[in-house]
Amino acid sequence: MSTVYDCSQTDSRTAGLAAAKNALKAGRLVVLPTDTLYGLAAEAFDSEAVTSLLRAKGRGRDMPVPVLVGSWNTIDGLVYSVRPQARDLIRAFWPGGLSLVVEQAPSLAWDLGDTRGTVMLRMPLHPVALELLRDVGPLAVSSANISGRPPATTVEEARDQLGGSASVYLDGGKAEHAVASTIVDLTGNSPRILRVGAVSAESIAEVLGTSPESLVEGVS
Repeated sequence: MSTVYDCSQTDSRTAGLAAAKNALKAGRLVVLPTDTLYGLAAEAFDSEAVTSLLRAKGRGRDMPVPVLVGSWNTIDGLVYSVRPQARDLIRAFWPGGLSLVVEQAPSLAWDLGDTRGTVMLRMPLHPVALELLRDVGPLAVSSANISGRPPATTVEEARDQLGGSASVYLDGGKAEHAVASTIVDLTGNSPRILRVGAVSAESIAEVLGTSPESLVEGVS
């Protein structure tokens, strides 16, 4: 049995965040609003919960789950080495619609799928998501939809697809941008955009002091 909490109402928001925290700590899944799309969340260090998330989406381990964080500083404990380019992009676009693929710290006791030693990190620009993240810690979060179906931009769309797979649904209204984040891979010799989304290639190129063409080469 899942419950929807209207986060536009103070009492309901407080109750919803408490319920979400308890659900996540118990290994259950939560749907939460972000600035891009609605997300399906699991406690990042609970491998069984992450497996449940992949199962709920009908997705395999070959598509590992990204991680959302609640502050800039959180990245220091999750990444093998934070490059200056990553710092520049974080300062420019976090919180916001930019995801960074970086080498994860080898000591991390999590299993997000077949990551090959990398992790995709983002800090969302949404007050409900940030409050939960700052209270609970890093969350494994993927778009709140069945794999291959349209991503959810409202809590109703998420619930229609995921139903009882999530214990708690936090309703933060319609997703502000309703577009996926831009993904930048920082694991190679040069930054590379894997997906163009909420943040333009031109904006990223300006921060990095390079050309948009060099970042998006080979991106469809």
